[in-house]
Amino acid sequence: MSNAIEIEAKSLVSQEDYRKLAKLFAEYPRYMQTNYYIDSEDRVLAKSGIALRIREKGDRYELTLKTPLSEGLLEKNVAISLAQFEDFKSKGIFPKGDTSRFLTMLDFDVASLKILTSLTTDRIDVEYEGGLLSIDRNVYSGTTDYEVEFEYNNLEGAKAIMTRLFQENQIPVAFSSTSKTRRAMQALEKSR
Repeated sequence: MSNAIEIEAKSLVSQEDYRKLAKLFAEYPRYMQTNYYIDSEDRVLAKSGIALRIREKGDRYELTLKTPLSEGLLEKNVAISLAQFEDFKSKGIFPKGDTSRFLTMLDFDVASLKILTSLTTDRIDVEYEGGLLSIDRNVYSGTTDYEVEFEYNNLEGAKAIMTRLFQENQIPVAFSSTSKTRRAMQALEKSR
């Protein structure tokens, strides 16, 4: 299991502003990924501020657990196999390993966890000003939105760099703290 601290500024943008940035960074490759969001029916993880997902990117699958820190999120990542993903998706067999042990240690019943919804992202990643700029088109539960994220070593620096980029391209600056997980789960609730 690898651990990382994720610190990022993010902003939802209009389709027009998304296209403007996608054109500006057109030489960078695009790729697709799908996040499968996991919780129990009564959202025991969300109530504790924990997010859990499996990310499918190409033929790789990664289980990620995110817990809040004073600045940013602690991410615990572990690669899982296609067979483990399929067993969980179709049979509810949570992948054994560090993540299941950690959740059990926190007194969560992994047998109650399941995939509740998913979000597919068409992403452009750009190494930019010492950080990572991601330009995303997200599709989930009949909704499409556009988001720009900038991962950096501190939040204020990330916001300053992103503000400059947006101002240089006449894009309104409106930072958001609503994660993809939360947006996907809210859209799921509305669709029920």
